[in-house]
Amino acid sequence: MDLRGHGRSTGLCTFGDREVFDVDAAVGAARTLGYLRVVTVGWSMGGMAVLRHAGLAKTGTLCHGRRLRHPPDAVVSVSAGSRWFVRDTAPMRRIHWFAESPTGRMVARAALRVRIDSGAFVPLPLSPLELVGAIAPTPLLIVHGCRDRYFTLAHPYALGVAAGGHAQVWIEPEFGHAEAGLSPGLLDRIGARLVDLAGSPARFATARDGRWS
Repeated sequence: MDLRGHGRSTGLCTFGDREVFDVDAAVGAARTLGYLRVVTVGWSMGGMAVLRHAGLAKTGTLCHGRRLRHPPDAVVSVSAGSRWFVRDTAPMRRIHWFAESPTGRMVARAALRVRIDSGAFVPLPLSPLELVGAIAPTPLLIVHGCRDRYFTLAHPYALGVAAGGHAQVWIEPEFGHAEAGLSPGLLDRIGARLVDLAGSPARFATARDGRWS
């Protein structure tokens, strides 16, 4: 699905904040259609949104005065940031310019066809890092690339630690950022893993030679 402010969806982009309502609506629609097991999969900003959605739905924490009603059966977050206002890479500094200046928002709308909410992060929402620990025991897979130019490896490692050992973390040497940076075979491996995640209890992450598996 297209999250708010993107593609054919209406609304304005809030970079993973109010997008949790979009995810909740999608999970609810899937259950209405008769699907018994629903796995949410998000890439980049979408990866942050599915983490936040799962944590908020699991705990019943209010988001902008509303409660999320449709927790997923498993979560896959790919190329996600762990916190807000990341400016330590050139692409993220560019995204902040898009978001924080009227000119940047006009350029994003015209050139990228992304409609950005000028009031994003008001009030400041809970970050993925603050919510990921609440997802357990729902199965969680975090995937990140060593060649990601947007978010450094500090983000998946921080999320894995904050998850309290209940997340599987894949660190992929040849993977860049999100869909455009896919390495050969990775999408197939993620797809194959969905079946296990949807049908099995949470697995514990283990560290081998400094890498999570």
